[in-house]
Amino acid sequence: MTETTPAPQAPRPHTAPAAPPPRGSVLLREILRGSIVTTVLALVAAFVVGGVLIAFTDEDVAAASGYFFARPADTLSAAWNAVVAGYDALFRGAIYNTRADDFLTGIRSLTNTLGAAAPLIAAGLGVAVAFRVGLFNIGAQGQIVFGAAFTALLTFQLDLPAALQLPVTLAGGLIGGAIWAGIAGLLKARTGAHEVILTIMLNYVGVLLVEWMVSTQGVLQKAGTTQPITEATPAGAVFPDLLGPRFPNLDLGFVIVVLATVFVWWLLEHSALGLRMRAVGENPSAARTAGISVPRVYVYAMLFAGALAGLAGMNQIQGAVTTGFNSHIDAGFGFDAITVALLGRSRAWGTFAAGLLFGALKAGAYQMQAAGIPIDFVLVVQALVVLFVAAPPLVRTIFFLPKSEAEKSARARAKAARKAVA
Repeated sequence: MTETTPAPQAPRPHTAPAAPPPRGSVLLREILRGSIVTTVLALVAAFVVGGVLIAFTDEDVAAASGYFFARPADTLSAAWNAVVAGYDALFRGAIYNTRADDFLTGIRSLTNTLGAAAPLIAAGLGVAVAFRVGLFNIGAQGQIVFGAAFTALLTFQLDLPAALQLPVTLAGGLIGGAIWAGIAGLLKARTGAHEVILTIMLNYVGVLLVEWMVSTQGVLQKAGTTQPITEATPAGAVFPDLLGPRFPNLDLGFVIVVLATVFVWWLLEHSALGLRMRAVGENPSAARTAGISVPRVYVYAMLFAGALAGLAGMNQIQGAVTTGFNSHIDAGFGFDAITVALLGRSRAWGTFAAGLLFGALKAGAYQMQAAGIPIDFVLVVQALVVLFVAAPPLVRTIFFLPKSEAEKSARARAKAARKAVA
């Protein structure tokens, strides 16, 4: 029996390892996947859709569309003119009035934007702090209203020199907001009650309580009147104008809001308490295992959130509304703050930028209204901004951006599941 020797096999060709992609391509892909690019493109998409809505609601466009197939250029020209006029009015009302007689008059639009943004930023920071701890604080309205009433009740009658009256009034608002939010934080920590229920119900309680206060003589109602309104803010407690009486909407309150943003940034990103707060927000069970007192962090977070909402209230009664206030002093900032915090991705400087954007929309809305565009259009743009920011995959699909690793993994799992079923 003879053994057969195997035929010699040809050596396999040596395959060189695949060259890594160029570093520039990797960097560009990471930038395009980043949250900053996604947020900017979300704003672009929102304003594009807003422009379409302006065109559809314009009377000249509607008239020209009646003979679109005969002269389509008329319809397209009318739509373009409507969009340009609308956004030009927004720019003139929010950034610089190009039709003003001089530079100082023109720049007043920017100061109006900064003034309108201050309470939005402050309240948004309060919501953002709670978000980072995993708490959905929708009680900024009640915290603003109660903070204003608390400081009015305790400080309006002190009649102190301006150097003392101003900081004492400001501190009263911060403490009042912190107390109102602290109630929700304490109940959450002690009983486990859901913060959404707690804060939204405290909104109703706070508004109704302040409504009773400003309607009752001897509490907060202005003497000698039957109207539900408080006494005027003491002259010593009013924020001084930063650039003089020519720019009344920009006062010391904006500087305080900038300092509050720096504080929140330091607190969340660089302090030991901020580390514990972020750990609880990421995983409360793991934080508890690591020895962090989760209930205590909940209380701290709500105290900070309420104080920041109280700062928004102080921007109102010490700056924008100094002739007396009622239970509507929050002016919708309490719920707009949720949108600002979401747009800012619960980061201090992101919230600051989002507040500036919404302040610009509010300041420019009146100029747009003068141009014949309903003021409610701004609310539509705000909703579109939130819609696109809350759906990054949609934005990446619209602008053909690279998919994130999480999206790729989810798509691969879905494909594998479909194959398994087939």
